[in-house]
Amino acid sequence: MNQAEPKHDIKIREVSGVKEFNLCIELQRAAFKLPDLEISPLRHFIVTNSCGGFTLGAFVKDELVGFVHHLAAVRNGEIIGYSHMAAISPDFQNAGIGARLKWAQREKALSQGVRFIKWTFEPMLPRNAHFNLNRLGATISTYAENYYGTDYHVNFESFDKPVGLDSDRLFASWQLDSERVECFEHGEIPEIKSEITRIIEIPANWSALVKNEPNKAREEQLRVRAEFQTAFADNLICAKFERGAEISRYLLYRNI
Repeated sequence: MNQAEPKHDIKIREVSGVKEFNLCIELQRAAFKLPDLEISPLRHFIVTNSCGGFTLGAFVKDELVGFVHHLAAVRNGEIIGYSHMAAISPDFQNAGIGARLKWAQREKALSQGVRFIKWTFEPMLPRNAHFNLNRLGATISTYAENYYGTDYHVNFESFDKPVGLDSDRLFASWQLDSERVECFEHGEIPEIKSEITRIIEIPANWSALVKNEPNKAREEQLRVRAEFQTAFADNLICAKFERGAEISRYLLYRNI
């Protein structure tokens, strides 16, 4: 695979046992800065492991520096995967660990007969959109309004008080055995033969906008929500993302 090689000797393997699952708890605290109420607890990992799901970890010797948590789910009678959470230690960001974990997740899911995985991410975060669309080959055709409830945010310590934003999410769809995803796994960018049908712009620095101009942030969120909902009602598919210094753009197509 054409992935960036981290500086450390990192091994990807399954996380198991109470001791290692507790490492996932601590890593969530370090990566997300969430209150304990929002942390997935030990029993969640244990039950997942017992019910067809799994947790893959990135280890430097015995230190857990990243993980992806995979649930077993059902779609129209088909067993699929739901990628509930991925976390990387702040000390190991930008080392290619997230991509290695996702490709390992794909490999393990396929070995279990699972061909499709979905997960959510914040529409206003360019880094996540770039990773999901441009590096993994996921597509998007579903927008979830206020998915986790108002005031949910990935980094509570960044704000002095709640800002009253809805937790809107996009659903990433990952068809594991598709030609598109196989191309991305090998570092290739597959051609999209149809023309760009619609463009949805987002501000490049969402966190700063939320902190400094919360009212404008709400307006932007409502605009982006309406544009995605209209596009998906028109059966468009989002399959590419362009990052910019001031504005980033989701690219939508009639078919891919």
